[in-house]
Amino acid sequence: MNTKLILQNVSKHIKLTKEEETYFVSLLKEKTYKNKQYITQEGTICKQITFINSGCCRIFNIDKNGFEHILNFASHDYWIGDLYSIISQKPGVLFIQAIENTEVIQISKSDLNNLYLKIPKFERIFRILAENAYVETQNRVMEGMGLSANERYAIFNKKYVTIKHLLPQKQIALYLGVTPEFFSRMKKNTNS
Repeated sequence: MNTKLILQNVSKHIKLTKEEETYFVSLLKEKTYKNKQYITQEGTICKQITFINSGCCRIFNIDKNGFEHILNFASHDYWIGDLYSIISQKPGVLFIQAIENTEVIQISKSDLNNLYLKIPKFERIFRILAENAYVETQNRVMEGMGLSANERYAIFNKKYVTIKHLLPQKQIALYLGVTPEFFSRMKKNTNS
C-alpha cells in the first residue's frame, strides 16, 4: 500500500513516532474505484473516511425533483466522506462518485474510534478536517446566496485550478448552480 501521501498529510498536523505510524497504517485499507463508481451513496450509512491518493471525485446530492447539486470536487491529498452519516451513523444524504479511476485509502469509523483511544492526538487531525469541511460548506452556501454565476465561476477556477480540465462542462455548471446551456453562454461572454 502506498501510504506516503497520507502520512505527509497527517504530518502537517501531528508528529508520529514510528510505532504510532505503524499502528495507524495497520488500520488503513486501500481501494480503487473506477470512473463513475460510487464510494458512497445517499441512503447508505457511511462507515469510513476516505483519503484520495490519486484520482478525482465529486460529492453531490439529488433533490426531490431529481436535480443534481454538486457540493464539491476532491482530488489527491484530500479527505472525503458524508460527515453527517459518519458522525450520526444514520443513512447519508450525499453521493460520492469517482470521476476518473481513483485510488483511495480508507479508515473505518470503528478503527478511527480505536485510533483516538490509542493515539489521542489523532483527534486533532479529524477535528481540523471537520472544521475545514464546515467552513467550506458555509462558504459554498454564502457564495450561492450572494454571488453571481460569473463570480462563483471565478472562485471555482482558483479553487480547482489543478483539476478543472478533468471536469465535464455539465458538472461545472451543476457545481455553479446553473444550467449547462447558461454556463456555455456565460463562458462565451467571458472568454474563459
